Amino acid sequence: MEDQATPQAHKRVLLAKPRGYCAGVDRAVQTVEEALKLYGAPIYVRKQIVHNKHVVSTLERQGAIFVEENEEVPEGAIVIFSAHGVAPEVYEQAKSRSLRAIDATCPLVTKVHQEARRFAADDYDILLIGHEGHEEVIGTAGEAPAHIQLVDGPDGVDKITVRDPDKVVWLSQTTLSVDETMETVARLKRRLPMLQSPPSDDICYATSNRQHVVKQIAPDCDVVIVVGSRNSSNSVRLVEVALDAGARSAHLVDYASEIADEWLAGATTVGVTSGASVPDDLVMEVLDRLAGHGFTDVAEVTTADERLTFSLPQELKRDMKAAAAARAQQAAALAATAAPDGP
Repeated sequence: MEDQATPQAHKRVLLAKPRGYCAGVDRAVQTVEEALKLYGAPIYVRKQIVHNKHVVSTLERQGAIFVEENEEVPEGAIVIFSAHGVAPEVYEQAKSRSLRAIDATCPLVTKVHQEARRFAADDYDILLIGHEGHEEVIGTAGEAPAHIQLVDGPDGVDKITVRDPDKVVWLSQTTLSVDETMETVARLKRRLPMLQSPPSDDICYATSNRQHVVKQIAPDCDVVIVVGSRNSSNSVRLVEVALDAGARSAHLVDYASEIADEWLAGATTVGVTSGASVPDDLVMEVLDRLAGHGFTDVAEVTTADERLTFSLPQELKRDMKAAAAARAQQAAALAATAAPDGP
């Protein structure tokens, strides 16, 4: 009797959408690229422009120099502040060194800064939900250090003290887990029933959207691959969200080459997504690697249509406009010189 061939299990990929670049990251990366074209290399960038290893190394090859503090930038040079935002003292430091600062802070982070200043001016205690040491938290806290206390997740709730329970508001880092943040807020409200919420949601649309689609696909996945860097808060959160939503396993990788064969052993459904600072070509490389393991059926699962865009920083737009006008004037002068003399 001939052996019956065991039918191979159907292997598929559930590709999350939205994924990858958000409007704030796109704006920040484009700011560095346009600055390099306009002013020429080197262009200095304080901190990583966005939290992605591949993006930073690509910009370095184009002539960007990433530094930790303004003191590392030569006096009078151009410095770009990262998408995560900076405290007011960083602007003052730049001014004292005669640096030409271009602010690539994500407008959604700027909104949180504005909220912090406004509530501090009204003498509120501000409970900032976020991760200690994250650049965005440092920048926001620097707007009103005397009024802001950090609440690092639900377990940090019991440590807070306020002056007036009737004048307290919560704000948050934009890249947190939506569910964990709401759990933290619920605990805060049990302690402080009069706690006010921000005028609009501080967790950015892109973070929420990427978490939402991962929740949709995770229950059907044997493994979820999240493309993103370890210092990317929103990417790390996607791994946690996938596991909480029912994925059997979930892993964070910068590159397709980091995917271990054993992760895929016995798997039939693999979920793929990427953090908000990840270019989509890295995701395509992951799909190619999965195809090499037989995962050739790719179904894109879409839960939102993102169309938001942000314009470039005003400082950069002004200089780009002036440079374009100068080029047009020069071209007109050359054309007039080259014109043949009349009869």
